[in-house]
Amino acid sequence: MSMIKEFKEFAMRGNVLDMAVGIIIGGAFGKIVGSLVNDVIMPPIGVLLGGVDFSSLGITIKDAVDGAPAVILGYGLFINTVINFLIVAFAIFLLIKAVNSFKKKQEAAPAAPAPPPRQEVLLGEIRDLLKARN
Repeated sequence: MSMIKEFKEFAMRGNVLDMAVGIIIGGAFGKIVGSLVNDVIMPPIGVLLGGVDFSSLGITIKDAVDGAPAVILGYGLFINTVINFLIVAFAIFLLIKAVNSFKKKQEAAPAAPAPPPRQEVLLGEIRDLLKARN
């Protein structure tokens, strides 16, 4: 089997394609959440805390010297990233909760009873015919 044929079979499996779609949608969702945090959530929080811009918060460990850039511990960006993570985790939690409740509803729905075996149906017809004779 040629390498190209093996790769084609691998790439065309359903779970590989599903994973690729999930990764692409996850990347787009991450950008949306990042924008939500940076552009919608953090500015009001910054205003409530006295006009603080979280993305610029940091501690200078070493000042810039002779053209070398300053070394800054940017904890404000870390705070933004933690909030991004919490929002994504909460969204995934809600999605999984919805899927689980949907599965529970499907499992709780009573299944249609199985039809009786053919022998029982025939015996019931014979019984009914015998009753009709009498």
